[in-house]
Amino acid sequence: MKISDLTTNQLAQQLRKRGINIRIGPFSICLSSRLPSIAHNLRTHYGAYDLASNEDFSDFYINLDAPSFTRRWLRPQVTFSFDGHIPFKPLPQLQAFAMFEWGLNWCVANNAHHYLIIHAAVLEKQGKAFIFPGTPGSGKSTLCAGLVTQGWRLLSDEMALLSLNNGLITPIPRPISLKNQSIDIIKSISGDFFIGAPVHDTAKGTVAHMSAPKNSVERSAELAKPTAVIFPKYRSGAKTDLSPLSKGRTFLALAENSFNYHVLGEIAFAALTKMIDQCQCYNFTYQHLDNAYATMDNLINA
Repeated sequence: MKISDLTTNQLAQQLRKRGINIRIGPFSICLSSRLPSIAHNLRTHYGAYDLASNEDFSDFYINLDAPSFTRRWLRPQVTFSFDGHIPFKPLPQLQAFAMFEWGLNWCVANNAHHYLIIHAAVLEKQGKAFIFPGTPGSGKSTLCAGLVTQGWRLLSDEMALLSLNNGLITPIPRPISLKNQSIDIIKSISGDFFIGAPVHDTAKGTVAHMSAPKNSVERSAELAKPTAVIFPKYRSGAKTDLSPLSKGRTFLALAENSFNYHVLGEIAFAALTKMIDQCQCYNFTYQHLDNAYATMDNLINA
């Protein structure tokens, strides 16, 4: 059964009573909440995802709820609870779905140490996976969403899960987080891709989520071989430029962009070295998405 097989009311009831188990990439997430907005956003953004039995094992137990009865009415807020612990301060309740996305990132980054986890978007085309590491303002998510509209398979917008055994990337396709000006840019080209309502005044500015393509979700079990590491940088007025980057500098930058390199130590060093040896490495500056698409397609076909 998939989330879309339930009505919003049915989903809300299950979330309130006993929670639901969602399969997201390699993970099972048990989610509970009494907030109606969570049921609505789950159905719109996660409709294509499988529901598992509540008796099945879950990797993460997450609850999203109002912190107290009084604040529920006077100052509506939401808390994120993981395995009974509350790792973050409450946020305004309008940010509840964004908090789920950010909180799930935190759960994976701090617990899934059977992968080397790199802060990066990952997309695949013709059997080749490109890793796009990013820092805030780099244009990573804008480029990621743009390439998805061009038919690239989404493995992740936020994290590359690199296997420590075989060097392949495990997909974890989820909604793409768009921020500020990139929301209107992607809306203008998104076509049938669903983008949720913007949420204003978050810690990251205005945020909206673009749903992962159904095909990407259905192919979540298909691992991908990394063939390129590309550091994107959006720059207004800049010419499109793809320039080679040394493997040494690529290694240092990826280690710095990894969530758990310091936890894994020598194992991470070996896995990252092996991956970089088989990848082409570049810095990429762009302004216009059409030029970025052409550059990436040329690289795929080279």
